[in-house]
Amino acid sequence: MPKMKTNKAAAKRFKVRKSGSISRGQQGTTHLFTGRSRKNKRNLRKNAAVHENQARTIKRLIQG
Repeated sequence: MPKMKTNKAAAKRFKVRKSGSISRGQQGTTHLFTGRSRKNKRNLRKNAAVHENQARTIKRLIQG
């Protein structure tokens, strides 16, 4: 049976944390920042956790 290939698009977007959960970048951080508050822009810099339901699928894509 051949090796499983890593999905490179998913590998660039997600990282596995030490706890085993998966982190992702926030959406809505590319442009149109002038209408947002300082607090909102600051909070968008932080990474967020992927929901458990999607984590299994993403782990399969990353680990290959």
